[in-house]
Amino acid sequence: MRYELLLQTMTPGTPYEAARVDALLSQRGVAVRPDGVRRWPFKHGDVEIGELREGGQVVATELRVPLSDRTDLVREVLAEAASLAAEADVRLMDPQLGRPLTTKDDAGVVEQYVRTARYAGEVAGMPEALGAGSYGMETQTQRGFQLSGRFLLIAIGILVALYLVVDSLVAQLGGR
Repeated sequence: MRYELLLQTMTPGTPYEAARVDALLSQRGVAVRPDGVRRWPFKHGDVEIGELREGGQVVATELRVPLSDRTDLVREVLAEAASLAAEADVRLMDPQLGRPLTTKDDAGVVEQYVRTARYAGEVAGMPEALGAGSYGMETQTQRGFQLSGRFLLIAIGILVALYLVVDSLVAQLGGR
């Protein structure tokens, strides 16, 4: 699970010039790994670059930011991607927020990024996504043991009560 930002045309429906964006990304140090994945290195980590296609045509460039308990990388990516978008005459979109971004949207993006990371950590079973998420998983596990322990005690209590009832019935019928 990753936080995605998109570089796409300013005007929906017009052709996306991926070559211009790719050239600017190359100038910024984007490298292609042997497996074909493009990586954009930043001070606080790396971002994967992908293409969004519709009907066989590239309609956007995806920036896939890994989820983490730190927001430094997403802030750094937002600043660089907004700069690149202005230079390439494309818009930077946040699909999670459903709107175009500028560098001034830092707080909203970071807030949504943290929510996404928490969700990944707590609900989607990715505790590595966020430190707080791993804490949430430990808490859920402890709660699970508490509920299991209660259930076990209740089951043992019911079995003991059932044994006593059956034992007394057998004794009354003269089975002893």
